[in-house]
Amino acid sequence: MTTNRYHLPKYIVYVVMILIATSLQLAWGQAEDGSYSEDEALEISQAAIGRKLADLEFTDSYGRPVKLEDYRGKPLLVSLIFTSCYHVCPALTKFLESAIDAARQALGTDTFKIVTIGFDTRNDSPERMREFARDQGIEDPDWVFLSSSAETMALLTENVGFIYFATPRGFDHITQLTIVDRDGIIYRQVYGGTFELPWLVEPLKDLIFNRPQSAHNLFSGMIDKVKLFCTVYDPNTGRYRFDYSLFVQIAIGGFVVLGVIAYLLIEARRARRKKKGV
Repeated sequence: MTTNRYHLPKYIVYVVMILIATSLQLAWGQAEDGSYSEDEALEISQAAIGRKLADLEFTDSYGRPVKLEDYRGKPLLVSLIFTSCYHVCPALTKFLESAIDAARQALGTDTFKIVTIGFDTRNDSPERMREFARDQGIEDPDWVFLSSSAETMALLTENVGFIYFATPRGFDHITQLTIVDRDGIIYRQVYGGTFELPWLVEPLKDLIFNRPQSAHNLFSGMIDKVKLFCTVYDPNTGRYRFDYSLFVQIAIGGFVVLGVIAYLLIEARRARRKKKGV
């Protein structure tokens, strides 16, 4: 795969263009003053892949304590926003909702969870996070909106490689969706206010269907392998669908092979009988 001079995948270069076009990039003026440039931010973000998600404590939008460790066992999507953002963050969340809906249609309704975390700790209280979720029409039981202290947020943003800083209009930040595996290991970063659906679904497919097999779940594992292979992206509709045509062809081929073997066995038996008759 072609990489840029920072050894990042080629699609990251395209993502940077999206960040610039949607005004979600890190400002050049800020970079000249010693803050992070786009390349530096992406490098920091990519360096988080492979880390264990820290077991930090948050408060959900109803005031209940929540630990990130509570979400182990299924893949987790982590999105960071600030509630006083009246354009980009709401649009980002609405787009994420549509992407999650498509992913669940392809992969199952209860196969992964989502947390949206407010990084503006002065303002993003549980009440504000609840209002933000309500304003975006999010009513997903597996999607939780969280708040934290400044100390916890500093640890989280460093942990997941999320870069943000204050500006006169609020905050500049990298638009980043972090995908975490069932064991709490950061698996992939997805960038942009909007993105191609496979950027989200393909990593989730890896995590949901490529799990280690054991003797007691061998059959279940085989079914998951079929789903992994058959869940394909249709660019004409922008959705995922199940395509079992390859397995139908394999089955037909198997029947043909079995038919040939049966024919050879029958002919061999006839030959033996004929020989005995002679």
